[in-house]
Amino acid sequence: MQRLDDPSVSPRTIDDAGLRALYAYPAELTRPWMRINFVSSLDGAVAVEGRSGALGTPADKKVFGLLRELADVIVVGAGTVRSENYGGARTSEALRERRAASGLAPVPPIVVVTASGDLDSDLRVFTDTTIPPVVFTTDRAPKSKLRALEQAGADVRVIADHEIDGTALLTAIEDAGWKRVLCEGGPRLFGRMIVDGVVDDLCLTWAPVLAAGAEGRIATAPLAGLTEMRRAHLVSDDDGTLLTRWLRASNPEPPS
Repeated sequence: MQRLDDPSVSPRTIDDAGLRALYAYPAELTRPWMRINFVSSLDGAVAVEGRSGALGTPADKKVFGLLRELADVIVVGAGTVRSENYGGARTSEALRERRAASGLAPVPPIVVVTASGDLDSDLRVFTDTTIPPVVFTTDRAPKSKLRALEQAGADVRVIADHEIDGTALLTAIEDAGWKRVLCEGGPRLFGRMIVDGVVDDLCLTWAPVLAAGAEGRIATAPLAGLTEMRRAHLVSDDDGTLLTRWLRASNPEPPS
């Protein structure tokens, strides 16, 4: 891979250690750091026929695994869990050792965000995981649905009355003791966090394809909300995949 925004780096010199350094979280975090990860086609499609996996390239998949390795917790909206049929995070012995050396739990938990509690207990997030998922939900979710999720093995936590906004989400994450947060979508959850001003970090991959279709963009919300961002890095793989990282302008410079 070649780092295009740094002329001092020779082509194809970014190894695994260098890539890990590019995506490192700030060293001293006093609050949760909200990182978002998305892949998009060149014409802005967030998925193909409802699934983002069709846009994944080898470089994107590599970064996807690396971001999970670096995170305390993986947050995902219920719609994405349903459409992608999410399972638990995968690990290996080497990965567990690297996480332990960084002071992380062996496996990052999956947190599913759902105001309604509308999740089927046969989804892979419940049936194909080494640790129970956590479900963040609200008081308006039917108690029968929450009991069913608990019976499926979920750790159900009511964190808001009616809707889960960015403040409620970050408060629940902080109460759980997680600092390095990785959110993998979906667009409505990302859009809500933009409007609420809680996005610190966007890791965006542009796949070298055009998709057309009727798929939406990576963030949607009823209202617009601007967050000024600055580029942290721009990396190109040989197949044309562009790997980018963007930081909220008010945040500190990323590690070099």
